[in-house]
Amino acid sequence: MFSDTPTSIQAPTLFHASPTLNVSDSEVRDMREFKGKVAVVTGAANGIGRAIADVCAREGMKVVLADINKEALARAEAELEKAGSTVLAVQTDVSKAEDVEGLARRTYDAFGGVHLLFNNAGVMTTGTVWENTLSDWRWVLGVNLWGVIHGVRTFVPLMLGQGTEGHIVNTASMRGLSRASSNGVYCVSKHGVVALTETLYYELAQRDAKIKVSVLCPGAINTKIVDVPERRLIEHQNVPGERGMTPEDEETLRELRHGTRTGMSPQAVADKVFDAIRDEKFYIITQPETRFESRDG
Repeated sequence: MFSDTPTSIQAPTLFHASPTLNVSDSEVRDMREFKGKVAVVTGAANGIGRAIADVCAREGMKVVLADINKEALARAEAELEKAGSTVLAVQTDVSKAEDVEGLARRTYDAFGGVHLLFNNAGVMTTGTVWENTLSDWRWVLGVNLWGVIHGVRTFVPLMLGQGTEGHIVNTASMRGLSRASSNGVYCVSKHGVVALTETLYYELAQRDAKIKVSVLCPGAINTKIVDVPERRLIEHQNVPGERGMTPEDEETLRELRHGTRTGMSPQAVADKVFDAIRDEKFYIITQPETRFESRDG
């Protein structure tokens, strides 16, 4: 169904100018070689993000871990450092532009450049699109879509300015290629990530940039994304009594939890991601056999 590159898209001609950054020549190699390069991973404390960070460390990269969960982030940092990796952990709310800009400053101050950027942080909620509150919409779109937007706007000009090979992987979902009842807010956010990444691919290609792009579309993965709402920040929570759980919500959660428990391991996803980077593959479909509903039914 999907080729390795997206279909033709008319891309705009304007782009931001980029500063020149000094990066060691020893780190400027083909993107099939990762040792010594710098990777930034958002949502890095758990799930797919943590698995990607583990592969980065295994490949000998300098790893920047970004996550909103301070305790989980500290554990991930300690475990990777214990294994001998060079790690920088930065608590980051990707829904806030200033946090992502701060992440970039910390990264460039520490390592002088970025070669792999994984805009991976994600959250999920349930409910029909008319019952979801404004807080639901702002929270999910803020993390899933605006988090990627902030990552692209902040890091792409800097990475272009380096003049080195690089790769960006934006995490969408199979739900970014389909639809699902009682999961509409999540679907909207992930469709946005797919569209953004397809456009970014063409805008960079039109400029003969050395930065390649992929969109990761996982199916059911054995992570705790279904339980993320339990850690929802106060500023993103619904007003008490504003919206309760419906029977449809509870059924959707049961189905989602079953799917994640029996889903692909994050480690297997991370391996597929790095294979795709080496092969310069655009669509990373982790479970191509997955059946999903299109607009045609």
